[in-house]
Amino acid sequence: MSSFTLVTGGARSGKSHFAELLAAQPKRPVIYIATAQIWDDEMALRVKKHQQQRPSTWRLIEEPLNIRDILIQLKDEDVVILLDCVTLWLTNLLLAGQAEASLQAEQGTHGPILPDHVEPQIVATVREVAQLAREIKPPVIFVSNEVGQGIVPDNPMARAYRDLAGRSNQILAQSADNVYLVVAGLPLEIKHSGEKLLASLVKE
Repeated sequence: MSSFTLVTGGARSGKSHFAELLAAQPKRPVIYIATAQIWDDEMALRVKKHQQQRPSTWRLIEEPLNIRDILIQLKDEDVVILLDCVTLWLTNLLLAGQAEASLQAEQGTHGPILPDHVEPQIVATVREVAQLAREIKPPVIFVSNEVGQGIVPDNPMARAYRDLAGRSNQILAQSADNVYLVVAGLPLEIKHSGEKLLASLVKE
């Protein structure tokens, strides 16, 4: 069993840079799993900037949805796996569920914006991926975002995404060996101190 690290933080907090430093530390080949899908010029520019910041020797795997199978394929490799980022992966899974709802609407089957089974299905997938990240041979680093610290979103889909991201981060943090919160470019290790505090509260 190897180590699983979760790095989370707000937008432009420096979390990706910190995760890349962690990935380079063991002096092993790095496999970078990119979950972004390019839908417009702004996203294309963001992706290009990320690519320019990473070492050219890193191997790139672009996979927006099926992270489970990618981890299984890499389970015995002598590498470091860096996935950036979890919340884009969740976005892709939610949009796939929304596409299913849209298809039902076109066929005359009216239902909620997001079918009831989609969120539990995604949560189950996150749990499975979190367990795999703990069990496979390579060290695994996931980058995520804290998206629930602002105002309440004004539409059901955005609220579902916010809640799903929060639940997923909790699941991943529970499985991870190390969890870092990056604030203003500075990483804080929060897993062990947080667990110690929770354990003391439960005892009381």
